[in-house]
This record gives sequence, structure tokens and C-alpha cells, in this order.
Amino acid sequence: MQFRRLGYLLTVLVVLGLVLAACAPAGQPAAAPSEAEQPEVAAPAAIEEWDLATAAAPYKGVSINAAFLPRPGYDAAIALIPEFEEITGIDVNWETTPYENTHEKEVLDFTGGTANFDVVLIDVVWIGEFAESGWILPLEQFYNDPALADPNLNLEGFFPILLESFGTWGGKVYGLPFDNYSGLLFYNKCMLEEAGFDGPPKTWQELKDVYGPALTKDDKFAYALQSRRGETQSADSFMRMVWPFGGSLLTDEFKPNLSSPESLAGLNFRQDLLDIMPPDIVEWDHDETVQGLAQGRVAMITEWSAFWAALTNPESSKIADCVAVDVEPAGPVGPRPALGGFSLGINSASSAEKQAASWLFIQWLTGEEKAKDYIRAGGVSGRMSAYEDEELKTQFPYFEPLVISWENYGNPIFRPRFPEWPEISEVIAQWGSEMMLGNVTVEEGVQRIEERMTEILDAAGYYSGRPLLQ
Repeated sequence: MQFRRLGYLLTVLVVLGLVLAACAPAGQPAAAPSEAEQPEVAAPAAIEEWDLATAAAPYKGVSINAAFLPRPGYDAAIALIPEFEEITGIDVNWETTPYENTHEKEVLDFTGGTANFDVVLIDVVWIGEFAESGWILPLEQFYNDPALADPNLNLEGFFPILLESFGTWGGKVYGLPFDNYSGLLFYNKCMLEEAGFDGPPKTWQELKDVYGPALTKDDKFAYALQSRRGETQSADSFMRMVWPFGGSLLTDEFKPNLSSPESLAGLNFRQDLLDIMPPDIVEWDHDETVQGLAQGRVAMITEWSAFWAALTNPESSKIADCVAVDVEPAGPVGPRPALGGFSLGINSASSAEKQAASWLFIQWLTGEEKAKDYIRAGGVSGRMSAYEDEELKTQFPYFEPLVISWENYGNPIFRPRFPEWPEISEVIAQWGSEMMLGNVTVEEGVQRIEERMTEILDAAGYYSGRPLLQ
């Protein structure tokens, strides 16, 4: 009875207050409550009250699987995962597979509907294939959901070239940039100083003609260009020499352009570089190339920024105190550094709860808040804000040439992103290797590539009305 009587009295007081307010003289508002009496107005939950633990509560105990590579950026992510698991209660498992096998493994997972990978690794040249096949989800359903979207997500905080190239297809975002990098010139400054140089070459011609003879002797070499048959040959070696000489893979009309004077100049220059490179360079992949520099056998390499951690680690590098870095050398049309990296997307065949848990993990790992921790752990973040930190800029000298490369020279179609690239890449890898081995001339190899590339593009419909998307 006491609770009822109290409720009755409160009702009377409220009604009386309304009557007095209505009877206030015209033009004079009812007295406002004092500051101490002001009610607390809660902000929208999606803006101020969102937190990861709360968002993840419905998915506590869910286990998700991610596709990773044996590279520093993934080791950095693995080091951070326990923190995410502790906050969310979501278990994150990963499978580390060599790059050369990852595409095939993921495609088999998609086509088989097995959903072994919930968090999908998307290379810049796979996004068109994955998106058009419906194997990955547009992320808007997650970042437009107030329950799942961190209000500090800030998609505009990624370097534009990275979000566009690695994460976007057909105007929709399918992945958030992860483990992104540019090609950089890494060099042994001690070795260069001993040869009389006070800095690295600024052009490819200077590298070959001036630095090459001075640094190639006593079973040591001026330069190494990773060129093993596969994507390393087609992208890291072949296309790296086409672009800075003014060439390209295709014209604007999607016609082959490797037989242009500019493209041929770059590929013939690559043949000339063989004189200052290790004799078995066609067998060198990333690991061999990085170790060539790290062990003091090679003076310069053009490699991904992600390898900074390995080259400066005294446990894996004999030249940790001598490593320096710069923008890739310029060709006749200026620097055209390689563009590489990945985004993380979500498997459309995974269960709804695994998709949500995967989104929370991807959003957290690629977020601005974790960017600095990711970099300190050995990763390369795609977040612009991290590269403005003065302490990190001092700790990681690769910041400046990396940002210059992304902002000034980044080429979103360094490798085309359309679904047919993997097939074309195999053709380039085959004949590009034959060129370097001297089994065919550059001109003969290019002719073979262009003939097969034309067949592939024609069969795909690009010459009969299909949009010319790269």
C-alpha cells in the first residue's frame, strides 16, 4: 500500500506542476529547473556508448578462422590477437599459407561452400574475382549497423589509394586495408659508403651504370630483383620495369601494350640489369632477396616496406645498423614504385554470427586506435594518422618514402584488379622467366604474352561490351 500511496502523491504533484505551468503569465515561461536539477540526457548509444566488449557480447565463444601469410604483418597481427580475444571472448584462429598457395586454397573454399575461412585475405588482384563471384560480402551491412559499427571507424582515415585499390570494387567496399605496402629501395649504406657513394641512386640508369660496376665484385652484387616464376616474376619483376619506362600492360581500350617502345625499353633494361645481379636471380623469391641484402651479399634491393622489421632485426640481419631506405629509383617517366598489399574481407558462406564476429575483428585490427601498436609489432598500417606520429617517424625511417610513394606515385593498376589477372599472371610469369633465362628474346616473349592475353580478354567479353574495369 505504501508504494501505491507514494505513486498517487507523485501523480498529483506532476499534474499540479503542469497546471501551474499552463497558468504562467503570457510571455513568461515556466521557471526552468536549477542546474542541479537538470536531467541527464543520454547520448545516442551508437555514438558515445558503443564499446567493443558490448558489441561482441552476443558472439562470445564464437570461433572464427583467418587466412594469413608467413610475413611480418601477420606475425604482428598474431601478437595482437590475444588482446582482442580477452576483450570480446571471440576465438580467432589462423592458418598460415605461402602466398603462392593462398589464392587456390581460398577459391577451393569458396567454390566448395566449406567456409573454412571466415576472415578472407584479399590481394589487390583478387578483389575483382572475389567480389564478382559473390564470395565476399559488401561491408556496408556491418558499418551501417549501429550495434556492430565502431563510431570511430573512419573509413576516410585510410590512405585513399589503399581503400580504393585493395578494398573497393564496383563502388562498394568489400575489405579494409591490411598489411599494405609500397615498393621501396632498401640499401646497405655501409657498403655504398665503402664504394665511395654518399647516398643511393636516384634513377634506374644510375643504379645500373654507376653503382653497378662499383658494387659488383668478389661474389657480391649491386642489386637483386626478386624474379622467381609466379606472381613474383609477373608483378615484382616484370611490371616493376614496365611502368617507370612509360609502358603499361594495357591501353585505355584494353589492348595489349607490352610491345610499345616504352614497355620494351623497360623489359630490355631488365635484361641489362642481369650483369649486376646474382646469376641465379630467376630462382630468387622475396625471402632470398631480403636475405641477400641482410647477409651482406647484395647492396640494394627494391622490396616491400613490410620487410623493414626483418632487415633491421639483429637476429636475422647482419647489416641491421647499416640498413637505409628511399623511394624506388626513377625511370624516364619518374618513380613508379610497386604497389602491394591486401585487405581483409568476410566470407559470404560463413554463418551470420561468424560474419559479425569477423567484422568486429577486422574493424578492430585495422582501426586507427590499434594502428600504432600494429606498426610497433612489425606491421605496416594503412592508416594516415599513424604516420604523423613523431616518435614512430624517428623509430621507423621507412615512413617518409612510404608515404611519398603512396601519395605521389601510387599506381592503383600496377597490377590490374580484374578477375582475369591470375590467368594472365601465369602467362607473364612463364614468358618473363624465359626472357630472363635467355631462352627467348624480349620481343619474342612479349609477342607470346600479348597473343595469349588477347585471347583471355576476348573470351572474358572485354571486346564485346563488358565494362573495362581494372
